[in-house]
Amino acid sequence: MSQPVASKSRWLIAMLRNRIVQLGIAVWTLFAAAIPFLTHGVIPFDQPALSKMSYSTRIGFFILGPFFAFIFIAIALAVTRRRTVHIAERSPERGVALRETIGLLIYGAVVLMVAHPVGHMVGTHGIGLHLAGSMFGTSDTVTPREAWSWSLYNFVFYATLPYLFFRKRGYSREQLCLTSNNVVNDTLLIALVLGLGLAGDLPGSPLWQLNPHQLAVGTGLALVLSFFGTAVPIMIFLTSILVPRYYKLTGSAAATCVLSGFTYASLHLTEHWTRYDTPAHGALSVIFIFLLFGGPGMVKGYLTLRTGNAWVHLWGYHVIWPHVSGDTALFVKIFGIQ
Repeated sequence: MSQPVASKSRWLIAMLRNRIVQLGIAVWTLFAAAIPFLTHGVIPFDQPALSKMSYSTRIGFFILGPFFAFIFIAIALAVTRRRTVHIAERSPERGVALRETIGLLIYGAVVLMVAHPVGHMVGTHGIGLHLAGSMFGTSDTVTPREAWSWSLYNFVFYATLPYLFFRKRGYSREQLCLTSNNVVNDTLLIALVLGLGLAGDLPGSPLWQLNPHQLAVGTGLALVLSFFGTAVPIMIFLTSILVPRYYKLTGSAAATCVLSGFTYASLHLTEHWTRYDTPAHGALSVIFIFLLFGGPGMVKGYLTLRTGNAWVHLWGYHVIWPHVSGDTALFVKIFGIQ
Protein backbone atom coordinates (compact mmCIF):
# COMPACT_ATOMS: atom_id res chain seq x y z
CA MET A 1 0.00 0.00 0.00
CA SER A 2 1.38 3.40 -0.97
CA GLN A 3 2.00 5.99 1.71
CA PRO A 4 -0.78 8.43 0.57
CA VAL A 5 -3.39 5.63 0.50
CA ALA A 6 -2.28 4.37 3.91
CA SER A 7 -2.44 7.89 5.31
CA LYS A 8 -5.98 8.39 3.99
CA SER A 9 -7.01 5.02 5.40
CA ARG A 10 -5.69 5.93 8.86
CA TRP A 11 -7.47 9.29 8.71
CA LEU A 12 -10.78 7.63 7.84
CA ILE A 13 -10.40 5.01 10.58
CA ALA A 14 -9.54 7.68 13.15
CA MET A 15 -12.58 9.74 12.11
CA LEU A 16 -14.95 6.77 12.35
CA ARG A 17 -13.60 5.91 15.80
CA ASN A 18 -14.44 9.36 17.10
CA ARG A 19 -17.34 9.08 19.55
CA ILE A 20 -19.01 12.27 18.35
CA VAL A 21 -18.84 11.11 14.73
CA GLN A 22 -20.27 7.75 15.78
CA LEU A 23 -23.07 9.57 17.56
CA GLY A 24 -23.85 11.55 14.41
CA ILE A 25 -24.00 8.40 12.29
CA ALA A 26 -26.17 6.64 14.89
CA VAL A 27 -28.62 9.56 15.06
CA TRP A 28 -28.94 9.72 11.28
CA THR A 29 -29.51 5.95 11.06
CA LEU A 30 -32.08 5.90 13.86
CA PHE A 31 -33.95 8.94 12.55
CA ALA A 32 -34.04 7.64 8.97
CA ALA A 33 -35.32 4.24 10.12
CA ALA A 34 -38.02 5.78 12.32
CA ILE A 35 -39.70 7.90 9.64
CA PRO A 36 -41.88 5.19 8.02
CA PHE A 37 -43.17 4.07 11.43
CA LEU A 38 -44.15 7.61 12.41
CA THR A 39 -45.58 8.93 9.14
CA HIS A 40 -47.75 5.96 8.07
CA GLY A 41 -47.51 7.31 4.54
CA VAL A 42 -48.53 10.89 5.44
CA ILE A 43 -46.20 13.84 6.10
CA PRO A 44 -48.12 16.23 8.39
CA PHE A 45 -46.20 19.44 7.74
CA ASP A 46 -47.28 22.66 6.01
CA GLN A 47 -44.65 22.73 3.26
CA PRO A 48 -46.41 23.83 0.05
CA ALA A 49 -43.17 23.91 -1.95
CA LEU A 50 -42.83 20.14 -1.46
CA SER A 51 -46.50 19.25 -1.78
CA LYS A 52 -46.19 18.07 -5.40
CA MET A 53 -43.49 15.56 -4.50
CA SER A 54 -44.48 11.95 -4.01
CA TYR A 55 -44.24 10.57 -0.50
CA SER A 56 -41.12 8.51 -1.29
CA THR A 57 -39.38 11.41 -3.04
CA ARG A 58 -40.12 13.75 -0.16
CA ILE A 59 -38.82 11.25 2.39
CA GLY A 60 -35.70 10.68 0.29
CA PHE A 61 -35.16 14.45 0.15
CA PHE A 62 -34.82 14.56 3.92
CA ILE A 63 -33.03 11.25 4.51
CA LEU A 64 -30.37 11.83 1.85
CA GLY A 65 -30.02 15.54 2.58
CA PRO A 66 -26.96 15.19 4.83
CA PHE A 67 -25.03 13.45 2.05
CA PHE A 68 -25.17 16.57 -0.14
CA ALA A 69 -23.12 18.31 2.54
CA PHE A 70 -20.11 16.21 1.58
CA ILE A 71 -20.11 17.72 -1.92
CA PHE A 72 -19.53 21.18 -0.47
CA ILE A 73 -17.06 19.86 2.09
CA ALA A 74 -15.06 18.25 -0.74
CA ILE A 75 -15.05 21.55 -2.66
CA ALA A 76 -13.84 23.41 0.42
CA LEU A 77 -11.07 20.89 1.00
CA ALA A 78 -9.93 21.06 -2.63
CA VAL A 79 -9.89 24.87 -2.79
CA THR A 80 -8.13 25.33 0.56
CA ARG A 81 -5.75 22.33 0.41
CA ARG A 82 -2.66 24.57 0.50
CA ARG A 83 -3.90 26.68 3.42
CA THR A 84 -3.25 26.16 7.10
CA VAL A 85 -5.51 27.84 9.63
CA HIS A 86 -4.78 27.29 13.32
CA ILE A 87 -8.33 27.87 14.44
CA ALA A 88 -7.83 26.28 17.86
CA GLU A 89 -5.48 29.15 18.71
CA ARG A 90 -8.41 31.54 18.42
CA SER A 91 -10.09 29.87 21.37
CA PRO A 92 -9.04 30.13 25.04
CA GLU A 93 -7.69 27.24 27.07
CA ARG A 94 -9.97 24.21 27.38
CA GLY A 95 -11.55 25.03 30.73
CA VAL A 96 -12.57 28.52 29.65
CA ALA A 97 -13.64 27.26 26.22
CA LEU A 98 -15.90 24.67 27.84
CA ARG A 99 -17.53 27.20 30.15
CA GLU A 100 -18.06 29.67 27.33
CA THR A 101 -19.51 26.95 25.09
CA ILE A 102 -21.96 25.67 27.71
CA GLY A 103 -22.95 29.21 28.66
CA LEU A 104 -23.63 30.23 25.07
CA LEU A 105 -25.64 27.08 24.34
CA ILE A 106 -27.83 27.66 27.40
CA TYR A 107 -28.27 31.29 26.38
CA GLY A 108 -29.24 30.21 22.84
CA ALA A 109 -31.80 27.74 24.18
CA VAL A 110 -33.41 30.47 26.29
CA VAL A 111 -33.49 32.90 23.34
CA LEU A 112 -35.10 30.20 21.17
CA MET A 113 -37.80 29.43 23.74
CA VAL A 114 -38.60 33.07 24.46
CA ALA A 115 -38.84 33.79 20.73
CA HIS A 116 -42.02 31.73 20.40
CA PRO A 117 -44.26 33.83 22.68
CA VAL A 118 -42.60 37.04 21.48
CA GLY A 119 -43.51 36.13 17.91
CA HIS A 120 -47.14 35.57 18.86
CA MET A 121 -47.21 38.96 20.56
CA VAL A 122 -46.37 40.73 17.29
CA GLY A 123 -48.04 38.35 14.83
CA THR A 124 -49.48 34.90 14.34
CA HIS A 125 -46.25 32.89 14.24
CA GLY A 126 -43.49 32.25 16.73
CA ILE A 127 -40.06 33.59 15.83
CA GLY A 128 -37.59 30.99 14.59
CA LEU A 129 -34.24 31.05 12.80
CA HIS A 130 -36.23 31.18 9.56
CA LEU A 131 -39.14 33.46 8.83
CA ALA A 132 -42.49 31.67 8.57
CA GLY A 133 -42.81 30.51 4.95
CA SER A 134 -39.08 30.49 4.29
CA MET A 135 -37.77 27.73 2.01
CA PHE A 136 -40.98 25.68 1.93
CA GLY A 137 -43.74 28.29 1.74
CA THR A 138 -46.77 28.44 4.01
CA SER A 139 -50.54 28.42 3.69
CA ASP A 140 -50.74 31.10 6.42
CA THR A 141 -50.51 34.85 6.05
CA VAL A 142 -47.28 36.50 7.20
CA THR A 143 -47.35 40.26 7.81
CA PRO A 144 -44.60 42.83 7.22
CA ARG A 145 -44.58 43.50 10.96
CA GLU A 146 -43.73 39.84 11.59
CA ALA A 147 -40.92 39.97 9.05
CA TRP A 148 -39.30 43.05 10.60
CA SER A 149 -39.78 41.72 14.14
CA TRP A 150 -38.25 38.37 13.20
CA SER A 151 -35.18 40.01 11.67
CA LEU A 152 -34.68 42.43 14.58
CA TYR A 153 -35.14 39.81 17.32
CA ASN A 154 -32.65 37.35 15.82
CA PHE A 155 -30.10 40.04 15.01
CA VAL A 156 -30.17 41.48 18.53
CA PHE A 157 -30.18 38.26 20.54
CA TYR A 158 -28.16 35.85 18.40
CA ALA A 159 -25.69 38.30 16.88
CA THR A 160 -25.39 41.70 18.56
CA LEU A 161 -25.40 40.70 22.23
CA PRO A 162 -23.08 37.65 21.87
CA TYR A 163 -20.70 39.67 19.69
CA LEU A 164 -20.52 42.56 22.16
CA PHE A 165 -20.14 40.14 25.09
CA PHE A 166 -17.18 38.29 23.56
CA ARG A 167 -15.56 41.48 22.33
CA LYS A 168 -15.82 42.84 25.87
CA ARG A 169 -14.08 39.67 27.07
CA GLY A 170 -11.13 40.70 24.92
CA TYR A 171 -11.54 38.57 21.81
CA SER A 172 -10.40 40.25 18.59
CA ARG A 173 -12.24 40.10 15.28
CA GLU A 174 -9.63 37.60 14.08
CA GLN A 175 -10.26 35.38 17.11
CA LEU A 176 -13.97 35.58 16.27
CA CYS A 177 -13.21 34.46 12.69
CA LEU A 178 -14.44 37.72 11.20
CA THR A 179 -11.33 38.53 9.15
CA SER A 180 -9.66 36.91 6.14
CA ASN A 181 -6.01 35.91 5.79
CA ASN A 182 -6.46 35.03 2.11
CA VAL A 183 -9.09 37.16 0.39
CA VAL A 184 -8.50 35.67 -3.06
CA ASN A 185 -8.89 32.07 -1.89
CA ASP A 186 -11.93 32.94 0.24
CA THR A 187 -13.56 34.68 -2.72
CA LEU A 188 -12.90 31.70 -5.00
CA LEU A 189 -14.45 29.34 -2.47
CA ILE A 190 -17.50 31.59 -2.06
CA ALA A 191 -17.96 31.75 -5.83
CA LEU A 192 -17.74 27.98 -6.30
CA VAL A 193 -20.07 27.10 -3.41
CA LEU A 194 -22.57 29.81 -4.33
CA GLY A 195 -22.44 28.91 -8.01
CA LEU A 196 -23.15 25.25 -7.32
CA GLY A 197 -26.01 26.13 -4.98
CA LEU A 198 -27.63 28.53 -7.45
CA ALA A 199 -27.22 26.05 -10.29
CA GLY A 200 -29.41 23.64 -8.41
CA ASP A 201 -31.82 26.25 -7.04
CA LEU A 202 -32.60 28.60 -9.93
CA PRO A 203 -34.05 26.22 -12.54
CA GLY A 204 -37.78 26.21 -11.92
CA SER A 205 -37.46 28.89 -9.23
CA PRO A 206 -40.46 31.16 -8.45
CA LEU A 207 -38.09 34.06 -9.22
CA TRP A 208 -38.83 33.66 -12.94
CA GLN A 209 -42.53 34.34 -12.31
CA LEU A 210 -41.85 37.81 -10.89
CA ASN A 211 -41.97 41.02 -12.91
CA PRO A 212 -38.89 43.33 -12.93
CA HIS A 213 -40.23 45.58 -10.17
CA GLN A 214 -41.11 42.63 -7.94
CA LEU A 215 -37.72 41.09 -8.61
CA ALA A 216 -35.80 44.27 -7.79
CA VAL A 217 -37.67 45.18 -4.61
CA GLY A 218 -38.17 41.57 -3.50
CA THR A 219 -34.51 40.62 -3.77
CA GLY A 220 -33.55 43.75 -1.86
CA LEU A 221 -35.94 42.92 0.97
CA ALA A 222 -34.89 39.27 0.98
CA LEU A 223 -31.22 40.23 1.14
CA VAL A 224 -31.55 42.81 3.93
CA LEU A 225 -34.02 40.95 6.14
CA SER A 226 -32.35 37.56 5.69
CA PHE A 227 -28.90 39.06 6.23
CA PHE A 228 -29.89 40.41 9.64
CA GLY A 229 -32.57 37.86 10.49
CA THR A 230 -30.72 34.58 9.94
CA ALA A 231 -27.33 34.93 8.22
CA VAL A 232 -25.48 37.20 10.66
CA PRO A 233 -27.09 35.56 13.73
CA ILE A 234 -25.85 32.11 12.66
CA MET A 235 -22.46 33.49 11.67
CA ILE A 236 -21.85 35.10 15.06
CA PHE A 237 -23.50 32.51 17.29
CA LEU A 238 -22.24 29.35 15.58
CA THR A 239 -19.33 29.85 13.22
CA SER A 240 -17.64 32.81 14.90
CA ILE A 241 -17.88 31.69 18.51
CA LEU A 242 -18.79 28.03 18.83
CA VAL A 243 -16.82 26.45 15.97
CA PRO A 244 -13.35 27.45 17.28
CA ARG A 245 -14.36 26.24 20.74
CA TYR A 246 -15.75 22.97 19.43
CA TYR A 247 -12.43 22.36 17.71
CA LYS A 248 -10.45 23.30 20.81
CA LEU A 249 -12.50 20.88 22.91
CA THR A 250 -12.49 17.95 20.44
CA GLY A 251 -9.25 18.41 18.46
CA SER A 252 -11.14 16.92 15.51
CA ALA A 253 -12.44 18.62 12.38
CA ALA A 254 -14.97 15.82 11.84
CA ALA A 255 -16.30 16.06 15.40
CA THR A 256 -16.49 19.85 15.10
CA CYS A 257 -18.55 19.49 11.93
CA VAL A 258 -20.94 17.04 13.61
CA LEU A 259 -21.37 19.33 16.61
CA SER A 260 -21.96 22.26 14.24
CA GLY A 261 -24.64 20.22 12.51
CA PHE A 262 -26.34 19.34 15.80
CA THR A 263 -26.21 22.96 16.98
CA TYR A 264 -27.49 24.42 13.73
CA ALA A 265 -30.36 21.93 13.64
CA SER A 266 -31.26 22.58 17.29
CA LEU A 267 -31.66 26.27 16.57
CA HIS A 268 -34.38 25.39 14.03
CA LEU A 269 -36.57 23.25 16.27
CA THR A 270 -39.27 25.93 16.25
CA GLU A 271 -39.50 26.24 12.45
CA HIS A 272 -42.92 27.45 11.29
CA TRP A 273 -43.87 24.07 9.78
CA THR A 274 -43.03 21.93 12.81
CA ARG A 275 -45.85 20.38 14.85
CA TYR A 276 -45.75 19.30 18.47
CA ASP A 277 -49.46 18.60 18.94
CA THR A 278 -48.95 14.82 19.28
CA PRO A 279 -45.95 12.66 20.28
CA ALA A 280 -45.66 11.30 16.74
CA HIS A 281 -45.76 14.76 15.15
CA GLY A 282 -43.26 16.06 17.70
CA ALA A 283 -40.87 13.19 17.01
CA LEU A 284 -41.22 13.72 13.25
CA SER A 285 -40.58 17.44 13.66
CA VAL A 286 -37.32 16.77 15.50
CA ILE A 287 -36.28 14.10 12.99
CA PHE A 288 -37.00 16.21 9.93
CA ILE A 289 -35.26 19.24 11.44
CA PHE A 290 -32.07 17.31 12.19
CA LEU A 291 -32.01 15.55 8.82
CA LEU A 292 -32.66 18.81 6.97
CA PHE A 293 -30.36 21.19 8.84
CA GLY A 294 -27.66 18.86 10.14
CA GLY A 295 -25.85 18.76 6.79
CA PRO A 296 -25.85 22.54 6.19
CA GLY A 297 -24.63 23.02 9.77
CA MET A 298 -21.69 20.73 9.06
CA VAL A 299 -20.83 22.66 5.90
CA LYS A 300 -20.93 26.01 7.70
CA GLY A 301 -18.62 24.65 10.37
CA TYR A 302 -16.20 23.15 7.84
CA LEU A 303 -16.02 26.29 5.70
CA THR A 304 -14.98 28.21 8.79
CA LEU A 305 -12.48 25.55 9.88
CA ARG A 306 -10.75 25.59 6.50
CA THR A 307 -10.65 29.37 6.04
CA GLY A 308 -10.84 30.84 9.54
CA ASN A 309 -13.33 33.27 8.03
CA ALA A 310 -16.98 32.97 9.05
CA TRP A 311 -18.01 35.38 6.29
CA VAL A 312 -17.30 32.64 3.71
CA HIS A 313 -20.28 30.59 4.79
CA LEU A 314 -22.52 33.65 5.02
CA TRP A 315 -21.96 34.76 1.41
CA GLY A 316 -21.42 31.36 -0.16
CA TYR A 317 -23.84 29.17 1.73
CA HIS A 318 -26.53 31.19 3.43
CA VAL A 319 -27.83 34.64 2.63
CA ILE A 320 -27.81 34.69 -1.21
CA TRP A 321 -28.38 30.98 -1.61
CA PRO A 322 -30.78 29.71 -0.43
CA HIS A 323 -32.54 32.75 1.05
CA VAL A 324 -32.44 35.41 -1.65
CA SER A 325 -32.82 32.83 -4.41
CA GLY A 326 -35.48 30.86 -2.54
CA ASP A 327 -37.35 33.43 -0.46
CA THR A 328 -37.66 36.49 -2.70
CA ALA A 329 -41.14 35.42 -3.84
CA LEU A 330 -42.14 35.07 -0.19
CA PHE A 331 -41.11 38.66 0.59
CA VAL A 332 -42.93 39.89 -2.52
CA LYS A 333 -46.08 38.24 -1.16
CA ILE A 334 -45.59 39.48 2.42
CA PHE A 335 -45.07 43.11 1.40
CA GLY A 336 -47.66 43.06 -1.41
CA ILE A 337 -45.21 44.20 -4.09
CA GLN A 338 -46.90 44.68 -7.46
